[in-house]
Amino acid sequence: MARIKDEDPHPVDRHVGRRVQEKRLGLGLTQTALAKAVGVSFQQVQKYEKGTNRVSASKLFEIADFMKVDIPFFFEGFAVAQPGFGEEETAAFDHERSATKHSIEIDNLVRRLPARKQKLILDMVREMLGEGPDSED
Repeated sequence: MARIKDEDPHPVDRHVGRRVQEKRLGLGLTQTALAKAVGVSFQQVQKYEKGTNRVSASKLFEIADFMKVDIPFFFEGFAVAQPGFGEEETAAFDHERSATKHSIEIDNLVRRLPARKQKLILDMVREMLGEGPDSED
């Protein structure tokens, strides 16, 4: 089925684009460096990352090869919510929050800390957001 030009990007295209962006930022690459490595313009990389343009299978293969990840990496975390037997329909995962350079760096650094210090940082962020401490660990 053909898509209408004015339609929003497909959720899968947005998700794959965000995963490309997250990995690129995690590797410390610019859009220009990635573009050069896979033979497209940096504007095309921007469109991939926004999900505006779909990444073709061959380009996804080249991107995965350059970034040293398997192709399924770009689809991890995406699931269409489907109710199971006897379950009510649930909302799909919210893909609207894209990672930033800072959030990726924070994530990478926090993972290296012991669990006790991770909990302290979590409490601090919740406090900064005005949310109370959560008893879940």
